[in-house]
Amino acid sequence: MNPACSRCGRTVYPTEKVNCLDKIWHKGCFSCETCKMTLNMKNYKGFNKTPYCNAHYPKTNFTVVADTIENLRLKKQSLVQSQVHYKEDFEKSKGKAFSAVADTPEMKRFMKTQMQVSDIQYQQKTKSHPSEAHLINPGPSSQGIHPYSALQPVHTAPPEKNPTPEPMPQPVPPPSGKRYRAVYDYNAADDDEVSFLDGDVIIDVHQIDEGWMYGRVERTGMGGMLPANYVEAI
Repeated sequence: MNPACSRCGRTVYPTEKVNCLDKIWHKGCFSCETCKMTLNMKNYKGFNKTPYCNAHYPKTNFTVVADTIENLRLKKQSLVQSQVHYKEDFEKSKGKAFSAVADTPEMKRFMKTQMQVSDIQYQQKTKSHPSEAHLINPGPSSQGIHPYSALQPVHTAPPEKNPTPEPMPQPVPPPSGKRYRAVYDYNAADDDEVSFLDGDVIIDVHQIDEGWMYGRVERTGMGGMLPANYVEAI
């Protein structure tokens, strides 16, 4: 007995029989499910035991994995393994910090300038809020020194009968550079720098670069490099 066609349901005779996708078709009924274009054994694509042409072949999508007990266990195990690897990498990398900034003389000078700017901001704040400066820098009484100890008489050794005459001070050469006045206190950070106090006059000043000068403190006679943003021209 001849079988029926899977498309039209009519009897399929051997001369027009197409056996494909576990079904029997007429040659004319073996066509695309969408556009009805007649197909053959070379150009068809099967999906769910149904023929399609190349243009209308259904695109497969990823299915969502169900949150079964086994899948949740595998997900938790993967997370634990990731944390173990992270901790191992962290322990290996400890103590291997790398410096991102090159330790060059220009960078050292830049860092020092940044510290000076912070120092200027601090001194400006202490000038505008002297009460806060007193809290930051307590007086002698907070260091265990009695405030009235300065009024006690101090016993000094009697002067010698024939003191050695002090040497005559050497004359200071006249200034040859510009004169500046310090507007902030500055403590020298290197041997080639000079310290001064707010209000000191700086003489023989020569510009080195945009941020530094060279000069001599008139009060102490000491000379060296000084930051340009700590002084102002007279």
